[in-house]
Amino acid sequence: MPPSSSVFEAQPWEADEPTLSELGGIRYLHFGTEWVQGAMRVGKPAELVLAYTQQMMAWLLFLEPSKDDAVGILGLGAGSLLRYTLKHTPASVETTEWNPRVTAMCRAYFRLPDTPRSVIDHCDAAVWVAKRRNIGRYMALMVDLYDADAQGPVRDTLEFYQGCYRALADVGIMTVNLFGDHASFPPNLDNIRKAFKGRVLELPEIDAGNRVVLAFKGPVLDVSTLQLLDRADAVEAAYGLPARRWAKALLARHGATIRS
Repeated sequence: MPPSSSVFEAQPWEADEPTLSELGGIRYLHFGTEWVQGAMRVGKPAELVLAYTQQMMAWLLFLEPSKDDAVGILGLGAGSLLRYTLKHTPASVETTEWNPRVTAMCRAYFRLPDTPRSVIDHCDAAVWVAKRRNIGRYMALMVDLYDADAQGPVRDTLEFYQGCYRALADVGIMTVNLFGDHASFPPNLDNIRKAFKGRVLELPEIDAGNRVVLAFKGPVLDVSTLQLLDRADAVEAAYGLPARRWAKALLARHGATIRS
């Protein structure tokens, strides 16, 4: 089903002129405002600087990528998730970014990797998820879609999230960056729950206000405390991410056994 016309109310990228700032060895991407759209530690470009970008990788608690898997990134930002995924996993990565100026900025200043494993499609995310070749393709989707106003995601309808569901493989997970204490949060969460048949887990809000949500497709999860903590230890050791903290937060919120 193609996305409805309502998903195209925001105008693609014309107002999102990418700009830079740098402080303490960290380079930041902005869209002409004080809002941070991404970051890179200049000395360690593959490191995930912002806490919410680390949380966007929380799908690793439940899935282990192989060279035969594909990961989708919706919204390039400063390329943080792309750099990290390419360095730390063997999966191929396709990114959709509606603003070619952002891609150019990343190539010039954010060490965007040049590898056959990475493809960037300059396309509206709502169009991208509806493309026939993307249906049933991705083990993980990481959705981070904000414009210069940063007033909630620019793609947030039920139809959009249903497109994300269809783009996932038979077993797949979507992570979405939302704002917890913001009017956009309840309708986004409601639409995600509807699109993913209620199979949603929430990570705790971080200090900056970001709230990452995980949504699942495939066999129903039934993960015990011990299983989740064991997997978190493995993720922490292999990927250098605070996975045990995520696992404890999920268990505290959703119960001693994760069912989704």
